[in-house]
Amino acid sequence: MPQTKYVLKKSLEIGLDAIVVLNKIDRANARPDEVLNNVFDLFVELNASDEQLDFPVVYTSAKDGIAKYEIDDESDNLIPLFETIIKRVKDTEGNVDEPFQFLISAIEYDNYLGKIGTGKIYNGKVKVGDEVVLLKKNGDRLLFRVTMIFDYEGLSKIKVKEAFAGDIVSIAGTDRMNVGETIADEENPVPLPLINIDEPTVAITFKVNDSPMSGREGKFVTSRNIWERLQKELLTNVSLVVEKTDSTDSFIVKGRGELQLSILIENMRREGYEFQVSKPEVIYKDINGKIAEPIELAIIDVADEFVGVVIELFGKRKGEMIDMVQGGDGYTRLEFKVPVRGLMGFTNEFLTNTRGTGILNHSFYEYEFFKGEIEGRNRGVLIASEPGISSAFALNNLQSRGELFIGPGVEVYTGMIVGIHNKENDIVVNVCKGKRLTNMRAAGADEAIKLTRPLDFSLEQCLEFIGDDELLEITPKSIRMRKKILDEKTRKRQSKSYIKNHLKE
Repeated sequence: MPQTKYVLKKSLEIGLDAIVVLNKIDRANARPDEVLNNVFDLFVELNASDEQLDFPVVYTSAKDGIAKYEIDDESDNLIPLFETIIKRVKDTEGNVDEPFQFLISAIEYDNYLGKIGTGKIYNGKVKVGDEVVLLKKNGDRLLFRVTMIFDYEGLSKIKVKEAFAGDIVSIAGTDRMNVGETIADEENPVPLPLINIDEPTVAITFKVNDSPMSGREGKFVTSRNIWERLQKELLTNVSLVVEKTDSTDSFIVKGRGELQLSILIENMRREGYEFQVSKPEVIYKDINGKIAEPIELAIIDVADEFVGVVIELFGKRKGEMIDMVQGGDGYTRLEFKVPVRGLMGFTNEFLTNTRGTGILNHSFYEYEFFKGEIEGRNRGVLIASEPGISSAFALNNLQSRGELFIGPGVEVYTGMIVGIHNKENDIVVNVCKGKRLTNMRAAGADEAIKLTRPLDFSLEQCLEFIGDDELLEITPKSIRMRKKILDEKTRKRQSKSYIKNHLKE
């Protein structure tokens, strides 16, 4: 998986030694030798040292609670795994008599204690009430008093009065601390090597909800509410960046990817916030005077019959295939380097073309020079022409035009997206139109209305689907897609003006 590869890469870079555990050896189709060779190749690819390549291997079945040194050994317990951990994992280095050094690796927030930094004590010891120094990344030094120390017992936190070198603890006392910074002895403050946090690659604009249905379903709806919630998120989500815009009603939020931002959106939604978000945008870099863009490593497991289709899909999105391994179970694993832009809106198309059987995983790889323009969404949308309640009669007549997002009895407003058009262009439709009733007897009997089940997009699917001129309305009860400009005539005027200005340029 790309996530495993990323974490392993970071671990090897800081000199950690690995223990390879091959699990699920009880399965009939287990391939321990083949998997072990693949793991070794991965270590080589990630530039592991000779010492790191000499990793121990333990074969396990977590389901049965057994571990073995060799695949053919007899075992009824996990002792081989524990013995390997004791033998391989180094003792905590550090001297209790040296000046205090503590590296902050994670941050959490408490309403009473403020920021709490979690990390390892590399040297020395610390007590509640001690005067210590926070060594900031910019070189500043902040003196503060330790107000609380937490140790860990299993998954539970327990208060302690003192902690020593080698302990992993949480320390409270100042709200100025951040990940990667050092808390040190007051008299001899020596900083530890900084932890570099990867820069964000994707940005989304958060806006106050200004749709005709705004304020109906949310508890927190103002720009101040949204800004305060985003600032609170920054206290613990260290890779997030929040910026103000020229408008007081919108903010730019930058993160490591669509998944991180969609988790934030979903959390805010569940907390009662109501707002709108734009289509995710890629964050470019200037490298030696050239535009560079973030590249993702995509790993795909797909049935052999769909390999050609997947390669074609990635080709259109500027993907570069770097590996293809054919398995013996009718599936093939493909690896691509593909721009982040190319994966936006790709999941739905990928699942459709692989009939729901394809598995796609991806994570950040590196920045590379701009790959060129990528074809966007190839289907238009159905846009509600007037406010009201959708009717089965109107929806039945529109089914031939495309796929619908709503069923009958749903309240809509002008400019709301109610479906996907079969063709490339957007069309305005009336989903509230009812059947005219007269006292004239019809020549034939009425046909029963049969509506296809509407598409039910998740939050992530909606973020991938919306275009540059569209917004996603988020409320605790609903997720709606809409046009930025709700009025059809105004939309057309803006479009004509844009085309005219673009031709002049």
